Amino acid sequence: MSGLARARRSRWAAVGRSAHPDAAAAGREATRCALRAHQDAGLLLVFASGSYDLHAVAAAVGDAAAGVPVVGCSSGGEIDGDGPSIDSVAVLALGGEGLAFSTTAVTSPDPRDAGARAAACVGDVAGRPHQVLLMLADGPAAGHADLVRGAYSVTGAGVPLVGGVAGHPTLGQTTGLIYGSAVLRQAVIGIAIGSDAPLGIGVRHGWRAVGEPMLVTRATPGRVQELDGRPALDVYRERLGPAADDDVVVLGHPLGMQRRVGEPHVRSVSLAGRADGSIGAAVPAGALVWLMESDPAAVLAASGAACREAIDALGDGEAPQALVLFGCSARSKFLRADAPQEIARVADLAGDATIVGLYTNGEIARTRGVMGFHHQTLVVLALA
Repeated sequence: MSGLARARRSRWAAVGRSAHPDAAAAGREATRCALRAHQDAGLLLVFASGSYDLHAVAAAVGDAAAGVPVVGCSSGGEIDGDGPSIDSVAVLALGGEGLAFSTTAVTSPDPRDAGARAAACVGDVAGRPHQVLLMLADGPAAGHADLVRGAYSVTGAGVPLVGGVAGHPTLGQTTGLIYGSAVLRQAVIGIAIGSDAPLGIGVRHGWRAVGEPMLVTRATPGRVQELDGRPALDVYRERLGPAADDDVVVLGHPLGMQRRVGEPHVRSVSLAGRADGSIGAAVPAGALVWLMESDPAAVLAASGAACREAIDALGDGEAPQALVLFGCSARSKFLRADAPQEIARVADLAGDATIVGLYTNGEIARTRGVMGFHHQTLVVLALA
């Protein structure tokens, strides 16, 4: 047996998913399915619909896991190789001698501090040739970009960051994180993965800039007060015209934030709370932004590109064992009936890889530079 073949056999990934209407039963069934073929799991990653009682899911998964570390979060929808769904529990089991894991959970009012402390677990897998920090977050959207900056201050450029923000099928409902048998709110979980084989990340959104750029001249965390020195709501409505009062149209026109290299980072827009003339958008003062637009074909093409990018990053001769997807809930709502096609495109490229994922309230992917928080984007983590 070749060295490459031995390495592949020393790592494994398996997924289980259950849509049982009872939260505990769904968690138990999904976990048992993920673990039924293996005895040496090192980590369980759980994505559970926010419509479930998360405490019941966590307790049931913990019981069925029999001592295996459990981390996860609520989701706006769950993904496996059969496609997306809502009101289910998806469990990814990872194991084998070729993988190492370390986890930590942090609650802090300072998002940069929380991100830095969550990233400290990377040191526990530093002996492996390939590493990634997976982050699951909960809490106000205004702090998520600072979570990434805090993590970057610890990991530096050598360790990529991936992950997502806990979601819920219904906008504005309570979300949470799973850490062992506990449910955490307003927290962040760091999951360091060390591997003997390569890890790859793909990031694409499929949105394109339209019109002239706008300067964010006044902003507070999570809200933009002024664009080009005028009330942000007035400027945004003028760009969209009469359709600005249509929630679907707003969903299809996020803001793109300029980067030094690569396509703009996307930020969702909310018109809620417009009495003061501001709009909801996680963009800082001084940023240059564009109105963005797209269509289902372009978004789906970007999904395939994200998957190819992640797989190509593994290098020649390396096939993925698992693909972990972090897709934005707003993205799936924009695609509507076409949402299953996004996962079908990933599955067509995945070969025999295990597929699991969720729909989030924001995506984390930092492969270069300090920025790494996204909206309406698909992030793919490939594990060889």
